[in-house]
Amino acid sequence: MSVGVLRGGRLVGALLLAGLLAFAFGEPLVGGVDPAAQDLEAALVPPGAEYLLGTDPFGRSMLARLAAALRLSLLVAGACVGTALVLGAGLGVLAAWRGGWTDRVLSTVVNLLLALPGLVLILLVAALAPGSLAVLYGAIALVLWVEYFRVARAVAAGAIRSPAMEASRLLGFGVGYRLRRHVLPALAPPLLAQGAFGAATAVMALASLGFVSVGLQPPTAELGLMMVELFPYYRAAPWALAQPVLALSLFVLALHLLAGSTRR
Repeated sequence: MSVGVLRGGRLVGALLLAGLLAFAFGEPLVGGVDPAAQDLEAALVPPGAEYLLGTDPFGRSMLARLAAALRLSLLVAGACVGTALVLGAGLGVLAAWRGGWTDRVLSTVVNLLLALPGLVLILLVAALAPGSLAVLYGAIALVLWVEYFRVARAVAAGAIRSPAMEASRLLGFGVGYRLRRHVLPALAPPLLAQGAFGAATAVMALASLGFVSVGLQPPTAELGLMMVELFPYYRAAPWALAQPVLALSLFVLALHLLAGSTRR
């Protein structure tokens, strides 16, 4: 695959993500409509001058609800990836640096978590407190960190055994310098790619939980929950159901384009 195609994919992903961010965080500044405000007399109004993206079965603005759902997905994805990145990468570097029983214990914990499919583990944790955003965040981060651990451990182990690292050690440079000079630069590219993939996974997990009614509860605007609410009206208002589906698809596509280009 040519460099131009890779750069083109990254540009498309960046533009898509920037557009979604602008829509999600710019809509409250322009519209300022409460996404939970109902008007039953305006139920399922098609897109038009008054309601740019129409309304849902309860007369709520689809524009406001879609922007609120995207904001929620973006914030949850960012929080989950940030937590998983710090925890997973930190423990991965620690395992590679210390080796021995530290490496064996951490690797055993990771293998135990990998024994369960990620979505099943999230469902088990989320079922303890349905509708709790904090529990959902913790469950998704719990699943994501193991991948950062595996990537960081593998990359850090190679950097630690490199001749450059050995030379720095023999010259008397401290641990902090050797980490900054040799380990962190090697970790950055794969972890950035993993971060984009992880954000897409977090968004899909949040939407999946909402779709099976284990995630956030009404009247919260969330992409999976919006699909459930709008699905019975797919014949009467297909344009309404298409909006959260399209938003989720574009969000995941943008992150995968960024992740694929970064990884290569």
